[in-house]
Amino acid sequence: MSARFNRRHFFIGSLFAGAVPVAGFGSSASLKRLGYRSPNEKLNIAAIGSGGKGRSDIYGCREENIVALCDADEARAADTYKRYEKAPKYRDFRKMLDKEGNGIDAVIVSTPDHMHAMAANWAMTRGKHVYVQKPLTRTVWEARLLRETANKYGVATQMGNQGYSNEGTRQAAEMIWDGEIGNVTEVHAWTNRPVWPQGVTEIPAPTAIPATLDWDVWLGLAENRPFTAGPDTGKPGAFGFYLPFNWRGFFDFGCGALGDMACHILGAPNLALQLGSPTSVECIKREGVSSFQFPLQSVTRFDFPARGSMPAVKLFWYDGMKQQPEIPGVPAGELIGDLPSVPVPRGSAPPAETSPYVGDVFNYEKFLEVQKNPNARTPSPNGSLFIGDKGMLTTGTYGEDTRLIPVSRMADYKFPDKVLTRSPGHYNDWIRACKGGEQACSNFNVASPFVEWMLLGVAAIRSEGKLEYDPAKMRFTNNESANKYLKPVVRKGWTWA
Repeated sequence: MSARFNRRHFFIGSLFAGAVPVAGFGSSASLKRLGYRSPNEKLNIAAIGSGGKGRSDIYGCREENIVALCDADEARAADTYKRYEKAPKYRDFRKMLDKEGNGIDAVIVSTPDHMHAMAANWAMTRGKHVYVQKPLTRTVWEARLLRETANKYGVATQMGNQGYSNEGTRQAAEMIWDGEIGNVTEVHAWTNRPVWPQGVTEIPAPTAIPATLDWDVWLGLAENRPFTAGPDTGKPGAFGFYLPFNWRGFFDFGCGALGDMACHILGAPNLALQLGSPTSVECIKREGVSSFQFPLQSVTRFDFPARGSMPAVKLFWYDGMKQQPEIPGVPAGELIGDLPSVPVPRGSAPPAETSPYVGDVFNYEKFLEVQKNPNARTPSPNGSLFIGDKGMLTTGTYGEDTRLIPVSRMADYKFPDKVLTRSPGHYNDWIRACKGGEQACSNFNVASPFVEWMLLGVAAIRSEGKLEYDPAKMRFTNNESANKYLKPVVRKGWTWA
C-alpha cells in the first residue's frame, strides 16, 4: 500500500485487515475440489429464465456453450429459443436439471425473485456453479441458505449486481478508506423505480391462461391463485397484471424497488463502509399503500452500529423519485444525475473523448466540456451520497462517475492507489471463478450478508414502526409479527433440493 494510504490506516484499523482477503474477494481453494479447468475450455451453461433479463444474462456468457434452456413462459423466451435452436427446452427447471444435469457445468438463474433461491439451490446441490440475478433472494432465510449451500458444495457463485463490478464502486471505497471525506456517518441513496404499477388495491377477474405459459410452474413455491392478464388496455406491448414484468411489485413475487435497484446503488456504500447488519430499520414514509403490493413511493431508514474504527451510520433509501432528493447541506445541482452527461450504453466505459476519468486522474476541464455537449442529457434520478465530517462524495446507479462534492474538488484530483482487485467484467468475473480462478466479486459470501440487510427494508415496508434486528438469531426482537417476512412459505409439491 502507498504511504498515503498508510497514513490513514487508523481510519480503518483492524476492520480493513479482514475486509479484503489477500487474494482479493476470495481465494479459489474451495473451488479446486470441483476440478480446475483451462481458461480456454468452455463451460456448459444452462439457463433458468431465458426471456427478459435472462436473455441479456445468457448473452453475457455467449462465449461459453449454452446447452439447455428453461422458462415457464415460452412466449417471453421465444427470441432466446430461436437463437439457440439446438439447445433442449424445458418449462420446469427441476426436469431440466434431472435430465440434462450430467452435461451442465453452471446455471444462470434469472427468474422472478421468489424462485431465485429454490432454483439456485437445486443447481448447487447438484454441483453446478450458479449466477443468480439480484436481489439474490426474496427473503433473509433464503439468502443464508444459498450462502451455506455454496460453501458446502464449493461452487462458484455470483449475484447479478453489476454495480459491484464497476470501477467507480472500488474508487468510492478507496477514496473513503483514504480519508478523503473523513468519518462517514450518513448515506442517502435513491431511485426512480418503480417504473411498473405499484400501490394497486384490486385484483382483476381471472382470465384464460395462455397456451405458452405454465402458470403452476411460474408460481412455483408461491401460494396458488387464479391467473389474470388484467384489463385489456388496448396499448401495444402493455404489461400484463403479473407478468412478464409487473411481478416485481407484488409482495409474493418480488421485492419492489429495493429488489430492483438497491443491490446496484447500495453496492458502493456496502463495500466502502463494510456495513454488516443494522441494529434497526424503519419505513418512515409510504405513499400509495396496497395489501398485496409495495407502495408507490417510500423512504426507509437503516441504522448501522460502529464497525471497528468506523462510526455508526444512518442510511436513507428513497424510491419512486421523480427528481433528485433535496438533502440539507448539499449544494444545488451537485448530486449525480443533476449534472448533464453524455449517454453511453449501460455497463460500458464512457468513450475516451468524453469521459473525464483518465486513469487515476479526473480531468476537470474535460468534465466541463461534457456539460456543454449538445448530446448531453440529465440522467434519471438514481444514485448515492456519502456524508463525512470532511466532505461529501456521490456515485451513480452502478457506482459509476464517482466524484467529490462540490465537483470543483475534482480539479487535478488523483485517485488513491488501488487496494482492491479489479473485475475483468461482470460475467467474466463469474466465468473465471467457475474455471477455478479467483472468486467473483459478488460471490455469495459477499452478496448474502449484503442482501440480508437490504431485505430487512422489505420487511419494514410491510410493518409499522421501527424494527430492531438481532442477526445472530435472525429475528426482529420487538415485533414478532414482522418475523414472518424473513422466511418464505413453500407450497405443497415444491422442495429446496
